[in-house]
Amino acid sequence: MVHALRQELDAGEAEAIVLTMEMQAELLLMDERVGREVARHLGLRYTGLIGVLVEAKHKGVLSAVKLHLDALRDIAGFRIRDTLYERVLQDEGEES
Repeated sequence: MVHALRQELDAGEAEAIVLTMEMQAELLLMDERVGREVARHLGLRYTGLIGVLVEAKHKGVLSAVKLHLDALRDIAGFRIRDTLYERVLQDEGEES
């Protein structure tokens, strides 16, 4: 199956999807759009790094997501569309 998925995905994404299926994991961590589309097509639940940060805030592990989103963008070069960035901050009651 990995070989079939490699037609559309990078090796790491393909392996992550196959491992999720083999382990019958509840959730796949995937940020890449194409990988998420494949996961959705296969009926897998997934979240991305932003979803992990939001969940950590909801569980009280983080007090805010803005600081972490900014660090991801500015330091790590993580690509976040401005519209998504603004929506997450608005949904979480944080100002941009």
